[in-house]
Amino acid sequence: MVMDTFYGFKVGQSQAYDKEGFRVPVTMIKAEPLAIKNSRQVTVGKYTRELGETLTVGEPIKASDVFVAGDKVKVTGISKGKGFAGVMKRHHFHGGPKTHGQSVRARHPGSIGQSTTPGRVYRGKRMAGHMGNVQRTVTGLQIFDVKPEENLLLIRGLVPGNKGGLIKITKE
Repeated sequence: MVMDTFYGFKVGQSQAYDKEGFRVPVTMIKAEPLAIKNSRQVTVGKYTRELGETLTVGEPIKASDVFVAGDKVKVTGISKGKGFAGVMKRHHFHGGPKTHGQSVRARHPGSIGQSTTPGRVYRGKRMAGHMGNVQRTVTGLQIFDVKPEENLLLIRGLVPGNKGGLIKITKE
């Protein structure tokens, strides 16, 4: 059985030291063994996920069976939700002038459209709105360490999502 995808829950971020003694940021993922539900589905926590591989029902799959330290991976998670955000926070607009009669428009976007032609605002215009809480994939990460006795994966780098969020880890 060759498997390249695993699921876990984000525990948090920490730091560790590599062989040369340099401090590196790591994300801790609680990677409990996956229970095989049927030939293509596994359960992790209260979630059921479908995998591309055909699996045999029997022994649970452990993270140490799939990953070793040094593996290159890509990680997918749901980013932290920020709620409704204005243009300065969401798109890094610098705002209007702070003087010369600009009383309450310092954090506003300014003009958003053209004149008579085309007479409308183009689709995709950067404006205030809902920020975060979307699926994001971070590529180019590396497995720093696998701790099978604690069911922990240490991934070098930062991973999207809240603590306790479901994380998908795939070999590159």
